[in-house]
Amino acid sequence: MLVKSILVAAALGLVATTAIIPADAAMMAANSMAKTVMVGGAAMYPTKNIIENAINSKDHTTLVAAVKAAGLVATLEGKGPFTVFAPTNEAFAALPKGTVDTLLKPENKAKLATILTDHVVAGHWDVADIEAKVKAAGGSVGVKTVGGATLTFSVKAGHVYVTDESGGTARITIADVEQSNGVIQVVNKVLLPKM
Repeated sequence: MLVKSILVAAALGLVATTAIIPADAAMMAANSMAKTVMVGGAAMYPTKNIIENAINSKDHTTLVAAVKAAGLVATLEGKGPFTVFAPTNEAFAALPKGTVDTLLKPENKAKLATILTDHVVAGHWDVADIEAKVKAAGGSVGVKTVGGATLTFSVKAGHVYVTDESGGTARITIADVEQSNGVIQVVNKVLLPKM
């Protein structure tokens, strides 16, 4: 419960103090015109929230299990807006053997919550927003996550890349999957905080 409260407070603090986050009204208008995108063999409906959609993606079963184990379901069902950089099952499978099983153990709940909240940015960040910020910043831009880490965005050869604090880089493979409470950007790597 404390982790959820801290995450919600952090998200609200970021929304209240960050001028580059679009207004809720703009996100709601965009969602009313957003198209349904297929992810993991399932339709992702812009009228459903992040959790309601993610549970249907066959490519995100590990992420959903991790969100449940970390106690973050209620947070990601919340009002938002949130941008979730959602690693696929393949991304989790690429971690060293045993990492996922270890993180899913109850005694590692806090560590798992930290890793997962470092995949969430307060506000609605579509690829066009990210590309514009990267261009304005001269090639890369850093953004704080709900978990407190910094993700660095860059654009190369028409693809958006996300670099974590450990120096790992993920590519957005499915962009702008609109949700009622934000947007999902599917990524091909698990983003890790500096440890």
